[in-house]
Amino acid sequence: MLSRVAESIYWMTRYIERAENVARFVDVNLNLMLDFPGSSDQQWQPLVDITGDTEDFKERYGEASQASVIRFLTFDGENPNSILSCLRASRENARTVREVISREMWEQVNKFYLMVTAAAASERAMVSPHDFFSDVRLASQLFAGVTDATLSRNEGWHFRQLGELLERADQTTRILDVKCFFLLASEVRGEGAHDDIQWSAVLRSELAYASVEDIFRAGLHEFLDGLQVRLNLVGDAIFDTFFALRPLQKVAAGPRGSFP
Repeated sequence: MLSRVAESIYWMTRYIERAENVARFVDVNLNLMLDFPGSSDQQWQPLVDITGDTEDFKERYGEASQASVIRFLTFDGENPNSILSCLRASRENARTVREVISREMWEQVNKFYLMVTAAAASERAMVSPHDFFSDVRLASQLFAGVTDATLSRNEGWHFRQLGELLERADQTTRILDVKCFFLLASEVRGEGAHDDIQWSAVLRSELAYASVEDIFRAGLHEFLDGLQVRLNLVGDAIFDTFFALRPLQKVAAGPRGSFP
């Protein structure tokens, strides 16, 4: 398989997965706001922080609010990690490898992108955010199902799996980070006793191979941040190994024109 084809399949899937997970942690935040009476707009800032786009957001939006953060993470075409930007990039990658992916995959990516662009024009996410983000998650899951059913189990399949699972691991740490912020904020405000059930759920998520001592020694936020750094290193290694362009090296000719 050509490296450009493998890279397009890898990023097509990563961007779909990223769009779903952005929708998921924004929706998680909306639900958590209902659980914490008196929540303020300041509690939307962590969603921007965990994407790594804080400076860009502050430069163009200023103070974080529910409306500005949802717009930035959902429909902002200048934010490369917004749902709209992710789907635009996924669709473009799918377009370049239409001869490799199935017709059903292409149709679902296209429908997904058109749904989000229509929602951007109608301000649907601002009016009924829960319904919109639920539809985003469903469209992503439909893509995963169509892919499982129609894509041949060859090299392209493996690069698809690689992109999906690496992105899912990275975004899961970000969702946990949001949950961690709200649990700690609740304790600091003295709004109730330590919620053992919620903390246990957080510590059980995606942390099966870490010891509790290691997590608390570093701090949960710091632990998750370190995990994100290691996942980024894995992504860099995948690029260097499979996708990076390398100059052709000439092989010296041996006697009588034979090659060593």
